[in-house]
Amino acid sequence: MSFITGLILIDAPASALNNLGNLPGSMTENVVGVKHIPTREGTYPYVSAQAFRYWLRTTLEQGNWGWKAAPVFREAKIAYTDANPILFWDDDLFGYMRAPSKKTEAANARESSGLVAEATPTADTVTRVSPFRVSTLVSIAPVRLVEDFGTMSRHEGDPVPHGHQFYRAALHGLFSLDLHAVGTFTYIQRTGYLNLDKERCELARKEGLEHLEQEKAYRLPLKERVARVRALLGGLAELSGGAKQTLHYTDVSPDILVLAVTRGGNHIFGHIIGAQGERPVLNLPALCEALDVNRDGLLSDVYVGWVRGYLDAEREKLETALGEGGVLSDWKGRIHLIHPREACQRLAQELEAHPDWMQ
Repeated sequence: MSFITGLILIDAPASALNNLGNLPGSMTENVVGVKHIPTREGTYPYVSAQAFRYWLRTTLEQGNWGWKAAPVFREAKIAYTDANPILFWDDDLFGYMRAPSKKTEAANARESSGLVAEATPTADTVTRVSPFRVSTLVSIAPVRLVEDFGTMSRHEGDPVPHGHQFYRAALHGLFSLDLHAVGTFTYIQRTGYLNLDKERCELARKEGLEHLEQEKAYRLPLKERVARVRALLGGLAELSGGAKQTLHYTDVSPDILVLAVTRGGNHIFGHIIGAQGERPVLNLPALCEALDVNRDGLLSDVYVGWVRGYLDAEREKLETALGEGGVLSDWKGRIHLIHPREACQRLAQELEAHPDWMQ
C-alpha cells in the first residue's frame, strides 16, 4: 500500500500555541502554563496532536478547496460528527466514532446545534480509523519557558495581576496519509472498521460507489478521492491556528515540509532534522541513508518545501549536496527544493498522474 509520508517544522519565535490551564503555586493566582515535556535534558514545549488536527480541520473549512465538513451534534456529555464519510470529507480523512442515539436525544442534538437537516440515521456503532495520522509537534531541543507578568489596570482601584508562559522553539512533527484508505469505506464487524452500517451501505449503493466485495468495502470514484487528498495537502501548506495569537502572533504554516509517496507506512524522514543547541540543523548523513535504504520504497519524487529566509545556511547545505559532485547529486531531478506550497501542489499533480498509488 502507498502512503504520503511527511515531516513538518514550524518556527515559533515567541509563542504559546497550546496551553494547559492555570499553574498552581505561581506568584499570582492567574498564570496560564504551556504544554511541555519535562526531561533530564530540559523542557520540551509541544502542541498536542489533537490541537494540530483541529488547526488543520479549521484551515480546511475556511479555505478554497471545496472542503465538505461534517456537522457536529452535542448530546449531554458527548459530541460527535455525522459519521458519514461518503458525504463529508473530514469524516473520511480524520475518522470518527458514533453510537446509536435515542430519537429524542438526536433531535435535541440537531436543534441545539442549529442544524435543520436530518442526521444520518445510525443503527449500529460505526467507527473509522483515521487514514491521516499525525504525531505530537515537539520542540526540536529543550528550551527555557518564560513567564510573562502583566496587569489589568483599566479600572479604578488596584490592578489585577496575571501571567502566562511562552517559549522560543522550532516544533517538529510527522504525519502520514494512507492513500488506499482515502475514500474506501469498510463494513467489517470490527472496531475501527465498521465504517458503514446498513443505512450508510444503502447510501453507498444509491450513490453508485464501487463495491469491493472481497474487502467488504465501498469506494468513491478516483477523481473525488484525489480531490480530498489535494485539499488536505493544500490545508497543510497554509496551516493556521494556535493559542495566544493576540499576544504572540505566530505563523504556523510550515517553514520546512518534506513530502513523498512511499510504499508502506513506516516514516523514513523522522531523523533528518537534528539540533545544534536550540537551533534546527539538517542531518545530511541521515537524509542520505534514508534515501538510499528506502530507494525501492520511494514511489514519488521527494519534495522539500523550505521557506527562504529560514535557516538559509542549512538550506544551502542541501543545495550543495544536490549540486554537481555533491553527496546527493545522483538524486538531482528526484529531489525538489521549493516553497512548501509548491511542494504540496507538485505532489498532488504527481498523485493525479499515478492513480495506481491510490489502489
